Amino acid sequence: MTVAEATDVKTYEKHYINGEWVEPASPGEFLEVVNASTEEIMARVPKGNAADVDRAVAAARAAFETWQTSTIEERCEMLGKISQGLMARLPEIAMTVSKEVGMPLKLSQIIQAGLPATTFGNYATILQATQFEEKIGNSLVIKEPVGVIGCITPWNYPLHQIANKVAPAIAAGCTVVLKPSEVAPSTAFILAEVIHTAGLPKGVFNLVAGTGPEVGEAMAGHADVDMINFTGSTRAGRRVSEVAAATIKRVALELGGKSASIVLDDADLEAAIPGTFNQAFMNSGQTCTAPTRLLVPESKYAEAVEIAKKTAESFTLGDPTTDAGKIGPLITESQRERVRGYIAKGVAEGARLVTGGAGAPEDLPRGYYVKPTVFADVTNDMTIAREEIFGPVMSILAYKDEEDAIRIANDSDYGLSGAVWSSDDDRAQRVARRMRTGQVNINGGAFNPLAPFGGYKQSGHGRELGKYGLEEFLEVKSMQM
Repeated sequence: MTVAEATDVKTYEKHYINGEWVEPASPGEFLEVVNASTEEIMARVPKGNAADVDRAVAAARAAFETWQTSTIEERCEMLGKISQGLMARLPEIAMTVSKEVGMPLKLSQIIQAGLPATTFGNYATILQATQFEEKIGNSLVIKEPVGVIGCITPWNYPLHQIANKVAPAIAAGCTVVLKPSEVAPSTAFILAEVIHTAGLPKGVFNLVAGTGPEVGEAMAGHADVDMINFTGSTRAGRRVSEVAAATIKRVALELGGKSASIVLDDADLEAAIPGTFNQAFMNSGQTCTAPTRLLVPESKYAEAVEIAKKTAESFTLGDPTTDAGKIGPLITESQRERVRGYIAKGVAEGARLVTGGAGAPEDLPRGYYVKPTVFADVTNDMTIAREEIFGPVMSILAYKDEEDAIRIANDSDYGLSGAVWSSDDDRAQRVARRMRTGQVNINGGAFNPLAPFGGYKQSGHGRELGKYGLEEFLEVKSMQM
């Protein structure tokens, strides 16, 4: 398909390696970034290859020798400067992500731009509170930086996911080579500009744009990369693990999800169902934690379906850069067609289409929009209940009793997140404790950037955010006296 070009295309011609903007190994080769609402090319970034990775890893390896011995004060100063630099460019970052990804601008300002800046600042505080040495009997146990970290990040929360990796890695004394998503890479280049202005020592942070099969695999298999930290699909995470296994490097994975929201029989449906939709349809459903399986008691099923229909139809579609709708488009044409394919699969397998559907919205002929969709009469063996759709599609499942609800929720290959709704907090916590997931939101509990984030089962291993995120980048050594 031929993609039109916007009048104000931003072109980044160089990678950021060893504190400088450097020519790619294959100059003149670019990846095109498309505006999700207009379907026009909005940016170009260099298409890196293994030679670019080699150069970036060499810079990171050399810089590690001195950065690992930097003081906590020096690292905190750098983290603070980066945080301030990102805050100064908040409007630009928010607009960029709204164009690339499709999140409405008001939300993008808070989540896609504000949260990454906060994360860098948080790690200055966390670092100061971290104990790096402990005496145990005749042993001195110390925590040291892992070394050179390869960070591979996704497109749905591009700068947020970058910050979750780069900030704690730098705080720990590690050096970084970053490969951002080729679909939404622009904010990685803004971060590199901010880091350069902040004066981070050369080689501590390096940026190589490119594709997963070329740049990502080169990083995962590189002998001088000590750890890979990856966020993306379970399929891609499996491949990263396979490639990294050749050098026995550490691997942290944050992968897919198919989260369940359990609405207990004592919950307020008028609060629980809209609350679930607000989490599930955030970022047009392009969120790995999205609770897209809504579990409701059989006795309240008909009522729940009616509330769900009304709620879904309140999610208006529109241009995210002007906040014209409650949700925007999906990120690419291929993602839109993938989601439409799942909707068609749901119908084919016998689920009841309550609202929405695979057809294009009549009033939005351009942009990768998908109508907010609800399925009823869904069973947990259907494809739409098993696989991560990554779009605004909700499946409503009925359960008999509390035990049945927990069984259905845990009957999944994934275990990233979940939700419980109840008028009894103790009961909600009891159910939450039995859900095999890395996090559970109780009665709409808000996201906490200082709490650990990560999953069970095929949702990955390792944790991000807070002190747990810092510990991912530390080795433990004992010295016997």
